[in-house]
Amino acid sequence: MLQNTNFLIILLFCVTGIQSQEQAPKTDFTRMYLPVWLEASAHCIAVAEAMPENLYGYKPNKESKSFAEQMVHIASASKLLTQRYVEGMGVKPNTPDANSLSKTEIIQLLKESFLYTTAVIRTIDQEKLDETCVMYHSGNTVSRAFALFYVQDHLTNHRAKANLYVRMQNIQPPEYTW
Repeated sequence: MLQNTNFLIILLFCVTGIQSQEQAPKTDFTRMYLPVWLEASAHCIAVAEAMPENLYGYKPNKESKSFAEQMVHIASASKLLTQRYVEGMGVKPNTPDANSLSKTEIIQLLKESFLYTTAVIRTIDQEKLDETCVMYHSGNTVSRAFALFYVQDHLTNHRAKANLYVRMQNIQPPEYTW
């Protein structure tokens, strides 16, 4: 029963995501920002795909996250940061255990997270983007529109680390094309 419920939730999310993918963004800012977000998220998925599954547990030292942990962190944090700072929701972290997920499951998690943020970018109103929020780590007050840059910057930071892990395994990472 739980598997059927999970399947239905995922199916509903995918259908909703597909519908929102077809919707043009509502604001000048989000029309400008959407291609940047789409490129950043697509490049992250390409990095995730470049690493062989048997190396998803690789980490350059004991203090670092593994490649899988970097990818799961990106997926979980992208959605969380979008919900918290862009949408203003009071959400708490809920990061799955990267060690219990396959490469396919991690890539799916990334795609679902990126679809979520893409849907927000397409549907958010200017009124909401103009609101301010306080960034948890820095204490800075910024607009919700600015918070979208934070979501992307966080993704880019961890994607760059993961990209380096790929290189450290003598694998050519995907070209950055932006």
